[in-house]
Amino acid sequence: MYLSINPENPQPRLISQVVDCLKQGGVIIYPTDTTYGIGCDIFNRKAVKKIFQIKQRDSRKPFSFICKDLAEISNYAQVSNFAFKIMKRHLPGPYTFVLEATKIVPDSLSTRQKTVGVRIPDNHICHAIVQELGHPLVTTSANISGEKTPADPYEINQHMGRVVDIIIDGGISMDEASTVISLLDDKIDVLRQGCGDTLWIEQA
Repeated sequence: MYLSINPENPQPRLISQVVDCLKQGGVIIYPTDTTYGIGCDIFNRKAVKKIFQIKQRDSRKPFSFICKDLAEISNYAQVSNFAFKIMKRHLPGPYTFVLEATKIVPDSLSTRQKTVGVRIPDNHICHAIVQELGHPLVTTSANISGEKTPADPYEINQHMGRVVDIIIDGGISMDEASTVISLLDDKIDVLRQGCGDTLWIEQA
């Protein structure tokens, strides 16, 4: 199913339709403030496994997930005062922060070192989905691992429309992924440079 959702004022009826799909184990493709993402309910193991298969991704490389706010992040990750200040300053935004996972995180979404990647994109559609879902949404770029993610949802639909349940058209996206930053042990370590700038790290 291909749904056009207003990126500034997401239609509640369409958001409810997406969330109903997620609650039934569906896999969706949706816009973020960086590339389009592919995701599902973090607590649906079959759906998470399906995304690994779609992406052709090594199951030892877990996905990140989207939270609605910092309070929700603190349920799924150990957030020190240092990490909280950094994230409060830069979220919502084009960053994925790596933190120590809490016990509530499903094993499929944490590393062997029990760390997780968390995001709060600056995107109204994302926020509306996780707000209504009531817990985080898996996020990973909407592509086959190692390939470029198209910025145009119509092009994504041509490639992946048959393997997911819903593709949300929220306009043309960025063509670069988020910047991934580890905040483990209260140290800032850039793991991947993406579209979030890192000039602020020198003053942190």
